[in-house]
Amino acid sequence: MAAQRVTVTALNQQFIIDAEYQFVKELGQGAYGCVLAAKHRRSGEGCAIKKITNIFTKVQVPGLQLLHHFRGHKNITCLYDMDIVFDASGNFNEVYLYEELMEADLHAIIRSGQPLSDAHFQSFLYQTLCGLKYIHSANVLHRDLKPGNLLVNADCELKICDFGLARGYVASGGDARAAAGNQGFMTEYVATRWYRAPEIMLSFANYTTAIDVWSIGCILAELLGGKPIFKGRDYVDQLNQILHHLGTPSEDTLRRVGSPRAQDYIRSLPIKPRIPFHTMYPHANPQALDLLGKLLAFDPAKRISCEQALSHPYLAVWHDPSDEPVCSSTFDFGFEEEDSVEGMRQLIVDEVNAFRHAVRSQARAAGAARRQDPLPVPSRDDVINSPLSEKAPANGATSSYTRDSGRVPSPVVDDPSADLAFEALRHKAREPMAFVPVIASCEVLEENSKYIKRKVALKTGLEMTEDIDLYAPSLITFKSNTGAFVTNLISENAEGERFLTFTFLMPLPGVEPGSEAEATRKKEMKEASKGAVAQSLKVTLEMFEEGKLN
Repeated sequence: MAAQRVTVTALNQQFIIDAEYQFVKELGQGAYGCVLAAKHRRSGEGCAIKKITNIFTKVQVPGLQLLHHFRGHKNITCLYDMDIVFDASGNFNEVYLYEELMEADLHAIIRSGQPLSDAHFQSFLYQTLCGLKYIHSANVLHRDLKPGNLLVNADCELKICDFGLARGYVASGGDARAAAGNQGFMTEYVATRWYRAPEIMLSFANYTTAIDVWSIGCILAELLGGKPIFKGRDYVDQLNQILHHLGTPSEDTLRRVGSPRAQDYIRSLPIKPRIPFHTMYPHANPQALDLLGKLLAFDPAKRISCEQALSHPYLAVWHDPSDEPVCSSTFDFGFEEEDSVEGMRQLIVDEVNAFRHAVRSQARAAGAARRQDPLPVPSRDDVINSPLSEKAPANGATSSYTRDSGRVPSPVVDDPSADLAFEALRHKAREPMAFVPVIASCEVLEENSKYIKRKVALKTGLEMTEDIDLYAPSLITFKSNTGAFVTNLISENAEGERFLTFTFLMPLPGVEPGSEAEATRKKEMKEASKGAVAQSLKVTLEMFEEGKLN
């Protein structure tokens, strides 16, 4: 990051930020500090700048280190840069984080009352589980999963944020036990009350990854019902809410409750039956309710794991084991042994320096690779991990999306010639059978230097007419979750901006062309297609990498 900085007044205090950024608006503040939205002056790309105060605590340090450790996973918020502003004496009391800018969080979306479909629920749940699987594989418990800590952009891409309460664990004999040295691990504050697992309140012998899975269950229930499922007023009422809905736990489960007083209290209550979820959420997908029951098992030993949840039939349309990675290394919580302010100060300086060095090294390497790339396609991680937001339609399409946030900082390089991309797409458009096995035949109806119109027959018997814009570096034909076929293209305009466009050109079986029903159906298809954006981009880039479009 450049050494030159400017001072901005926001949220009744001063932000000292990189001069390359222009203040846009205030976003909010909390116990951690304050956050504002800014944009890069040259690229116009958005960024969230967080001013972290009260930095010398064991809450803030892991938050910084974990954002570094998890950087690059598509369902964990991306940290672009860190900065420390030293005073005249060489001291500092705050750290600035430059992060991915997301439009909203899941809490705001649920509270907005906007209609959400079962496809939205599946997408949000799947993305959260993918991120959580990655976190758990590093021997880390998030411990504060809630809708407000799940950021969502305009394309419904979801990212987990806020690692201030995260702690490590040691997997032993199938259980995730508190890491050695975590004094007070079992008693300190964990999770917002409404999303807190019962074993936390009842002092079970060990925390496990199941505490985060419980929170995911609470989030799914909130999506299904539009409000929190266990909305306790205090500690006791929270426990009562859980028992009211899930019923009295078995004696075997009670014996593992660490607090004798808690055992006695539960035994003193009348035996309560479980309330069936289908009576609480009568319009929900039965598979969603089945998964909900497994996520909200009272006994943590019987609660489903992230991996098992990802394999549940409810998420079958999304589940792809090859695209659900684990972290390459576990996280070291050795910093927790440091108690002095001076020691914390040095830890933070070392972390910021290490992060800045790593980011700049990666940016230089990526820049060199892009300068040699014969195709005008961004790097795979750059596309998959970048949020997309709705813009005006491009190239005559029904809708379009463009990247709203980029890597900070990154070298400025010119895009290479699009000539090879045109030829690759033209070849694929003429002979798509090698790329889409379900296609039985393809007949080119019209063709010029920028456009191909073709008639495609599928092996299923369905025939489609497709218009293909050759300004796109690639074309993917896929079946959306509405059952209708959609054509999507990645296009590039004269200014070098890349767009993902959807065009609905195929006849809809049983729907009269030009009718109101057709317009409604196309609108539904547009909304449903948004959830397939990331997967479509992934497939496109994989095909380029594997040489299938050369």
